[in-house]
Amino acid sequence: MSFPLLTATAVLPAIGAIATAAVPAARRTAAKWLALLVSLATLALAITVLVRFDPDGERYQLTESHAWIADFGVRYELGVDGIGVALLALTALLIPFIILAGWHDADPLETGNKRWRPTQGFFALILAVEAMVIISFEATDVFLFYIFFEAMLIPMYFLIGGFGDRAHAGSDEKAAAQRSYAAVKFLLYNLVGGLIMLAAVIGLYVVAGNFSLQEIAEARANGTLDMATNTERWLFLGFFFAFAVKAPLWPLHTWLPNAMGEATAPVAVLITAVVDKVGTFAMLRFCLQLFPEASKWATPAILVLAVISIIYGALLAVGQRDIKRLVAYASISHFGFIIMGIFAMTSQGQSGATLYMVNHGISTAALMLVAGFLISRRGSRLIADYGGVQKVAPVLAGTFLIGGLATLSLPGLAPFVSEFLVLVGTFARYPVIGIIATFGIVLAALYTLVLYQRTMTGPVKPEVSAMPDLRMRELVVVAPLVVLLIFLGVYPKPVTDIVNPAVKSTMSDVHKKDPKPEVEAAK
Repeated sequence: MSFPLLTATAVLPAIGAIATAAVPAARRTAAKWLALLVSLATLALAITVLVRFDPDGERYQLTESHAWIADFGVRYELGVDGIGVALLALTALLIPFIILAGWHDADPLETGNKRWRPTQGFFALILAVEAMVIISFEATDVFLFYIFFEAMLIPMYFLIGGFGDRAHAGSDEKAAAQRSYAAVKFLLYNLVGGLIMLAAVIGLYVVAGNFSLQEIAEARANGTLDMATNTERWLFLGFFFAFAVKAPLWPLHTWLPNAMGEATAPVAVLITAVVDKVGTFAMLRFCLQLFPEASKWATPAILVLAVISIIYGALLAVGQRDIKRLVAYASISHFGFIIMGIFAMTSQGQSGATLYMVNHGISTAALMLVAGFLISRRGSRLIADYGGVQKVAPVLAGTFLIGGLATLSLPGLAPFVSEFLVLVGTFARYPVIGIIATFGIVLAALYTLVLYQRTMTGPVKPEVSAMPDLRMRELVVVAPLVVLLIFLGVYPKPVTDIVNPAVKSTMSDVHKKDPKPEVEAAK
């Protein structure tokens, strides 16, 4: 048997999580280094997967298949296509930066006689989330995917509810209540979505007789599995609802600002740059492949919801006074672009949406982590508490500006290419939707530049006059992300070459071809 590379990428962080949690309480630094080394080893495995993946080869590669629950047709099946391998690499890339950025976020705090922030648990939970997200990108058995799609909620619940900003000390009962509320809201929203999906998963088994994504998709393509129209639509809605909650799509988005606002900055990045990508990825892998006709049936309504997310998220970001909630609402707007690209049913739109998932992960990580460094220095998330930071911490201000410019999709930075492809692909088939969505770009420029102007420029406020600039550890976190934003902004080909064949296969699943451009014949 060949080495089970995909299993190794998921099992390694899972074992690392157990080992990190088992480190003695007095060895906090050892636990941090162990978590970091495990994340780097996982990144090395992910790079190996990326190198061994052949974009021109079979659709699903490095496959593994073993009997699991034979009586119910459940198998342990893994495989990656171009979309899955790109997001697997993104996840493995971001986790070491998240761990480094949160190096001191879980150090114990003494409040009376009560200890807060068990360090080992914090880093173990991050590795556990990584393992579950990675196997979600690899699973080609629907039931296997569902288990980890739901299981990742448990460590995320504890990360949100158990660890808050240094601006909110553990003794602050109000802050603790807010964290608890945010964690419970996150859990309830996603549990409801998951329960509805479970009903759809069971329904799919009743119809298809197994849970294998490839077998069901092939049976649908060759006509041996013919779902009734209403059955397919109900099953599609069950899957899509769960993915729309995770994504998140308006009006199922309201858990995200609370969760990102109350979590530490690294955990906020884990939420929006890693975990939420599972929702949009699953729309491409499961909704479009398993239910092609229902996907086309639901497209108009989903596009309307996506464009509402774009405008709504951007408008609320403009009015925010809290830095982290602003980034959260900006992410809702960006996820609207991703979902719009997926359901535009064009190769440009879906390539742009996949590229957007990668680029949004990098740009949001850069902006949110620098914002976290800023907040930890001042002890406040409120925009009004800052001013003149660029005069006392120019490197911090500069990296904050680059992250902000990437968020507004400035040409030359990575998100621009993906957003442009999404808009071109959408306009080709749904011009009105594409035109309305462009207003999101204008609003993004407004909330980003206003945020920078109010925090970084103007007179230096006394509270920030002694603010230190980025330290070496923080530079190690931010600098590679900035380099990636610039590199993929001017040369996105390495990513597009990987995802385009997978997008072509997805377009074939839904029996869609790109609309021909209407060009007036030359006289």
